[in-house]
This record gives sequence, C-alpha cells and structure tokens, in this order.
Amino acid sequence: MRSLSAKINEQDVQQLAIEANLPDDKLLALVKSANYDTLLFSLADKIRRQYYSDKVYLRGLIEITNYCKNNCYYCGIRAANRNCIRYRLTKEEILACCKEGYSLGFRTFVMQGGEDPYFTDEIICDIVASIRERYPDCAITLSLGERSYESYKALYQAGANRYLLRHESAAEQHYNQLHPKELSYQKRIECLNALKEIGFQVGSGFMVGSPYQTAENLLADLRFLQKLSPDMIGIGPFVHHKDTPFANCPNGTAELTLRMIAILRLLFPYALLPSTTALGTIHPNGRELGLKAGANVVMPNLSPIAVRQKYELYDNKLYSGAESAQAIKELKEKIAASGYRAVSERGDVARKILR
Repeated sequence: MRSLSAKINEQDVQQLAIEANLPDDKLLALVKSANYDTLLFSLADKIRRQYYSDKVYLRGLIEITNYCKNNCYYCGIRAANRNCIRYRLTKEEILACCKEGYSLGFRTFVMQGGEDPYFTDEIICDIVASIRERYPDCAITLSLGERSYESYKALYQAGANRYLLRHESAAEQHYNQLHPKELSYQKRIECLNALKEIGFQVGSGFMVGSPYQTAENLLADLRFLQKLSPDMIGIGPFVHHKDTPFANCPNGTAELTLRMIAILRLLFPYALLPSTTALGTIHPNGRELGLKAGANVVMPNLSPIAVRQKYELYDNKLYSGAESAQAIKELKEKIAASGYRAVSERGDVARKILR
C-alpha cells in the first residue's frame, strides 16, 4: 500500500470529478488541504447540476420526540440530561404537521426522534400508514435510530420509503469515543445493512470535527460510504451542547464541512446531500454555501412551534426564520439568490444522470 503522505494537485481533483475516486493517499491529502476548495466547489456544483439540474428538494422535518434511552456523549437530548424539557407528539399532532406541510408544497415528510421506547412498532406503523393513506404521492422518511430487522421491515411494509441512520464514525475506536459502551459499532453497521436489504432508500453520514476525529477517520468514513452506497448522505459540523460530556470541545468548522460535502458530491454524483441546520448554525450563510458546495436538499422544520426549541441536539440550534417551514417564501428566496431553485417534488435519488 502506498504511503499516505502524498501531495495533491489540480489534476488529482479533476481526476476525482471524472472517475469518482482517488487512491487513499491522494484522497487523504485532499481532505487535509484547503488549497483546492474553490476548484472542488466548482466541480461539485457542475456534477450536481448534471444529475439534478438546479433543483433543491425540500423535506418537511417533524421532530416527534426528544426522549431518548441512549447517552451519546455529543447529544443534547441524551437520557442523562436532566435539563432537557421532554415532549412527545401525538399522532394527531404529527398528522397536522403533514397537513400543513402538504399545503406548503412539501412532498417528503421526515419523522425524526430520539430512541424513545414509547414509540413502539405498533404506534409508528399506525402513524406511517395514516400518512401514506392521506398523502400517497409523498415520500415518508424515518430517522428513529437503531431498531430490529423485524421492526424496520414492519415500518417499510406500513409505507415508509426512506430511513436515515448516520454511522457517525467508520473507525470503531473513534465510534467508541463518541458513544457509551451500550452502543456498538457493529450493531450500527448491522442496522444499515438490514435497511438496505429490506428495500429502504438509505441515508447515512457523520459529524465533521467531532471530538478525537482525525483526517484518517474521515478517509475511513468516505471508504465506508463507498462500500455502503447509500442514497442519502447527511453530514454537518459537530456543534457542542452545554449539557453533555463534550460541552467544552470546539465545534467543527464550516471550511472542513464544506470541503467534505464537495468531496462527497464527487464521490457520489447521484447522492441526495442535505445542507444542514448545523452548518447554518455555525456560519450565517452556511446553508447557502452548502448548496454551492454540492448539496441539493434542505429540511425546514415542520414541528409544532412550541416544541422546536426543545429538540436541541446542540447549542444555539436554528429553528425560526428560514429554518421554519412556515417561512417557505423566505427560504425559497435565499435558495434562488444562491443560484438554485426550490421545488415541490419527492426528490428521489437519481442513480443515472437526469438531462
């Protein structure tokens, strides 16, 4: 195996855009270097336009519960956080969010929550089936953590199309530094493989700049994603929360996050890549810069206004203004000003170029 101390040049970046791959040493050098960010962003934007034109897909995010049985060291809704004001949405509240979202033009609903034992398969399947019956033309995405194979299958059969489950780190030692011993790297990988086997459109991803993370860890993340071949890849900067063990750790940077988005676009030309709220939290124009670096999905918040501040995964999370689904006009204007077009479509993955 070649030494991982190689230098990167402009031709290497061009090669990445053409071949959707680079050797380990070159890819690692690109992760570490800011010298080619401008070229990276330009090539990433060119590729995303070949596959998705100027479209930006809007997903209506519904944060259904901030109860969680887990104690991930980075997360503000961890079970041990006694300062977290807990809530659960009822079926009726979730359906009301969907009704409003549909009228605003959303054609994908994303139900996200902590790993809350209250939401059994029976309860979630009933909600999913009700959404599917009311909105047959919409995609239903779930992001509810680790569950059994049988649970995932039941959710799929009830009408869910997509499932988001970040792998968080493809380096097992680093994964263990971010999670308590009750959570297993192998279990996370088993869950992702189960979701793919069942037939979900699968999303995975990781935090950029999380505690103890190295450039080599990021390279491992990229190689893991190549093996998984997900439909969606969600990354965003690590942002600390005051009530977690990582309260005093520095946040990830917008610079590295944007570079990783662009690299992901070139490695996965077909992928659906969100420009995340976390990116907008650490940089005033973070979401727009994410789009210019190759992202093509935005997820404004459809949750009831009364609970949005309570779903605080990290400090200072944005939940109003253009982050709010009700401010759809402002959001569309910001997207247009960035050179793209917000569309009311399901926005399924484009494994082949759409011309």
